Amino acid sequence: MKVKDIMTTHPTCCSPLTNLKEVAQMMLECDCGEIPVIENIKSFKPIGVITDRDIVCRVLAVGKNPLEISAGECMTQPCITVSPEIAVEDCCRILKEGHIRRIPVVDEQGRCCGIVAQADFAIHHLKDEIGEVLEQVSQRRQSL
Repeated sequence: MKVKDIMTTHPTCCSPLTNLKEVAQMMLECDCGEIPVIENIKSFKPIGVITDRDIVCRVLAVGKNPLEISAGECMTQPCITVSPEIAVEDCCRILKEGHIRRIPVVDEQGRCCGIVAQADFAIHHLKDEIGEVLEQVSQRRQSL
């Protein structure tokens, strides 16, 4: 099975200039915890991701006002991505090694065309894969 078989297509994306209130609204509307941050609307190339954890740990926890911060100021970068043609097992390995829960999918031109989250493995009944990813990702990370 390949990533293209389980990914969510056409993910909602934002620009580095998108304010965090808008990002949080996107997360609420899409019921997700990560929004890819794209270079611009023309290239659609992901340059980072903004997660609910980024907002909490890099903004709220250090006393910054989230209404005054943009996605580019607190996004996680560099952006780790996978191809839609990569095997699900290889995607799982990348998630485990990177201690990440979600990963943008890019096409041959580097355009964001999807996203794979832990839930996608569960939805597609890939129990062995999700168990391995959850175990590794849930281990304490050294840094944000």
